[in-house]
Parts: sequence; C-alpha cells; structure tokens
Amino acid sequence: MKPLVAGINLDGHGLAQSVNAMHTSMNIMGIFSENILGFDKIGYQKKDVVISSFAEFLGPEAVSYSTDEQVGRLVMTERPLDVALSEKGYFQVLNDNGSIELTRDGRFKLNNKGELLTQTNQKVLSNSGIPIVFSTLPTELNQIKIGTDGKIGVLDEKARGFVPQGTIGVVSSDGSLVQRDSVRQGFVENSNIQLQNEFIEIANYKRTFEANSTMFKIQNNKLSSAISQLGRV
Repeated sequence: MKPLVAGINLDGHGLAQSVNAMHTSMNIMGIFSENILGFDKIGYQKKDVVISSFAEFLGPEAVSYSTDEQVGRLVMTERPLDVALSEKGYFQVLNDNGSIELTRDGRFKLNNKGELLTQTNQKVLSNSGIPIVFSTLPTELNQIKIGTDGKIGVLDEKARGFVPQGTIGVVSSDGSLVQRDSVRQGFVENSNIQLQNEFIEIANYKRTFEANSTMFKIQNNKLSSAISQLGRV
C-alpha cells in the first residue's frame, strides 16, 4: 500500500492580484493628492490619471498622467511684473544648470543687473531663447509696460516714450514658439484644479484600496488556516 501524501498547491495569483491592485490605487491616489496640494499654487496645472491596458497584470506600472492645459482663473494683482497667459502656452525659464523649464507662473522680478527673474531666481527667456536683460532700469516698476504680445518697454521720461527691452517668449508644451496676444500684465493665474472633484476621486480609489486590502486579508487568513491544519496532520 502506498503511503498517503498530502500537500498544498499554492496559487499566489489571487494574493498578487490584490497586492497589485492596492499599489495601483496608491499610485492613483498619489496623483490626486498632488493636485490637491497644488490647488493654491500659482500656475499649477492639473494632472489627469492615465491607466494603460492590462493594468491587472502591470500593476502600479500601468499608472501615469497627462497634463491638463486648460487655463486657470486669472486674478488681477496690478503688480507690473506679474504676468499671466490667457491662452494655452508656457513661459521659458533658465535654470542654473543650463536646463530650460516651462512654467505658467509669471510672478517675475527684476534684479540690480536688469535681469528678469522668477521668484526662484530662474532667468526668464525671450522669444529668441536668450535671457531677458533690461538695458534701461526703471526708477519705479510702474514705468514698465508689457504688451499682450509680450513686448517689454520702460518709460523714458526725457524721450517721452518707451524704450524696448525685449519680448517675453511664449511656447507650446513641445517648446515651439507660440505667436498669440495672450500676455496679461498685472495678473496671475490660479491653478485649474476643481478641488471638490479631486476629493471625490480620491475617496473612490480609497474605497477600492480598502476593498482589495480586505480581499487580501481574507485570502491570507484562509491560506494560513490551511497550512496550520496541514501541520496538525
């Protein structure tokens, strides 16, 4: 007579699927959390969640995002170096390491060298791709005029006219120059986030996470119980 052989064939697919689903939900909730944190950041653009096909197999790697380029609400500040864009597009700014960054945050300032800078001291680039440097420094900021085409002028009281100082470059998301009269002096752009929508979406995925967490615990408990009973045999 052959001896009785007992054992458990472990199929980890169910457990792995629950874990993948939890990690996927966490990645998605992370994107919504970034949007919530960016709600009151000037020029912040909403990140839309993108989930690729076969997410059940790819897990968190299936999650990415696209940028919502819809224009946020423009708010008047009347500060001469606050600039907003009324249409899609970006300002180009130069980092210290030489890399170029795109931004819709147009809260600019002027240093004593005449360089037009962002709040974090990045150099604002012109439509020709070089940093904007004022050849004529204004005695007061309200002497600066920025047209809807981005052209900057400084009032010369002696000449009774404006001296050109360059043109603020506006580009699309791929870096190509955009020719639009979209520059608004004395305005900033709030984020394009609808806060209530973000809270609703994050709550939905939180429930999904909790459901998968519960399923994982049930599966894990059943497996542990089966192993324990086998040990008694």
